Amino acid sequence: MAFGYKLKWEKGRFNPASKEPYTISRSKVERFTECPRCFWMEARFGIGRPDMPSFTLNNAVDELFKREFDIRRKDGKAHPIMEQYGVDAVPFAHEQLEEWRDALKRGIKYHHPETNIILRGGIDDIWKSTTSDEVYIVDYKATAGKDTVTLDDEWKNSYKRQIEVYQWLFRKNGFTVSPTAYFVYANGKNDREAFDGKLEFEVTLLPYEGDDSWVEPTLIELKKCLMSEDIPAPGKNCDYCLYREYAGKKLMELHRASKK
Repeated sequence: MAFGYKLKWEKGRFNPASKEPYTISRSKVERFTECPRCFWMEARFGIGRPDMPSFTLNNAVDELFKREFDIRRKDGKAHPIMEQYGVDAVPFAHEQLEEWRDALKRGIKYHHPETNIILRGGIDDIWKSTTSDEVYIVDYKATAGKDTVTLDDEWKNSYKRQIEVYQWLFRKNGFTVSPTAYFVYANGKNDREAFDGKLEFEVTLLPYEGDDSWVEPTLIELKKCLMSEDIPAPGKNCDYCLYREYAGKKLMELHRASKK
């Protein structure tokens, strides 16, 4: 490729003629939900969106949360935040937990026969009820602000869809999944007088009643998009598509002008 650019999915592009199952991640379902055109361009041609910078501080919070809950998991005891919010559960001790957490290579998977798609996703945590066979899907989040943390912001709908995909995957793998999921939210306090080399967090537990009824119909529509030779419509207010359109038009205009 010119300028050394490498297509993102050179080895994972969708081949409409193939009979092999096609594996997609939970994040690719979100991409399709946001913008079918961006999803189609990446899956069919390997032309993905530019990479975003890694949220290293958020990743550090995730890792520390996992270690903290794993201590209780090993002891079979509830975490203090469960007791604080009256959740009758303990961190689920399961031999496949580390596999389920591996979002890049393994994760929790399900082969959807109607579309021949293998959907996978990497969870943060899963808790087990102390009074029933139900399990709770748990996601760790980190932010920083003075306001009380809620799930009301429109942009957090992607978080809700994320956890609903996980609920769907675990149900398809035979688990009894509670409709209630939990977000463990760490809010970095930025109203302190000084930093002093220490960032303090306020940890909140936010319950969410998930509804995964949209997942299977979305997979069916996603497969139709993959098979189509027609360019899909862009997502509403997709900045990436707007950029490609205006940049492409300008480049064509400059190219025609240079030929005169």
